[in-house]
Amino acid sequence: MALLPITLIGDKILRRKAKKVSDVDVETVELIKNMFQTMRNANGIGLAANQVGADKSIITCDLSVVEDYKKLKPMVFINPEIIYRSEEKIIMEEGCLSIPDIRCEIERPRQVVLKYMDTEMKENELEATDLLARVIQHEFDHLSGILFTDLIDQIEKKKLKKPLSLIKNRQLDVDYPVTVDSDYRL
Repeated sequence: MALLPITLIGDKILRRKAKKVSDVDVETVELIKNMFQTMRNANGIGLAANQVGADKSIITCDLSVVEDYKKLKPMVFINPEIIYRSEEKIIMEEGCLSIPDIRCEIERPRQVVLKYMDTEMKENELEATDLLARVIQHEFDHLSGILFTDLIDQIEKKKLKKPLSLIKNRQLDVDYPVTVDSDYRL
């Protein structure tokens, strides 16, 4: 397994819609293992494949480090699709490994139903609420080219302009490997 560099806001892969996975081969299994290792190394609880430079529709999630979710096993969602979002919304603070040190209050549906393939390419459905639903929605947005900063109002965006510029220009110290190659840049 290897730590992969995490893409940062400004990296063009974060704005592209991820490609569907047609089969889980050795390379895909290795990517998933590396995504878990990379996510944990960066103290994250969710990671989309495009956040490590892979143009594949894959999400890894491990909430077992969170007090109320210790019994929840790590999860992999391949070709995820949110098929239901509740009308009830909740506001929670979100952060993102691709936007280090920035946190914002984001309103999202409290509950979602996710249709996805597992690593054996078998179709599954998962009903998720609260934090798990939030992580799923956040990472699903990544696969659609959406960042959580796209969901904040203009006043908040103005406040974040300078910090986001520092991140885009790699002028912020981060405790985990990030992309430096100009090939990723917009």
